[in-house]
Amino acid sequence: MILKIFVDEHEQDIHVPDEIITDAREYFDMIDKDMDQGYQMSRSWIENPDLTQRCQIVGDRILTALETNNKETGTLMAGYILSRVPNAYALHLNTEGDMTLYDLETR
Repeated sequence: MILKIFVDEHEQDIHVPDEIITDAREYFDMIDKDMDQGYQMSRSWIENPDLTQRCQIVGDRILTALETNNKETGTLMAGYILSRVPNAYALHLNTEGDMTLYDLETR
C-alpha cells in the first residue's frame, strides 16, 4: 500500500508492505492505548482523540521521521494510518507547527 505524504509543496510516497499492516497490529493497538489517555495537540489538550485527530498525531510522527530520515518509523506510522483508515490516500502536513491543520485525504 502507498500513502502519499505532502509536506508543504514536497511530495513523497511511503510504501507500506502488507505484512506491516498485519504484523504490527499489537503495536498499533499500543499507540491507540497511549492516545486513549489524552494528547497534547499543538496548543490544545484533547481528552479523547477521535480517528481524525489520531491520524493527525501520527502524521506529526511521520513528519518527524521524514525530518530525521527515519524511514522505518515513517513506514510504521503510515502503516498505522492505513490500518485505521484503509481508504486513506494522502496526508497533507505542514511545517507551521500546528498538527490540527494536517489533512487526511481518502478515496
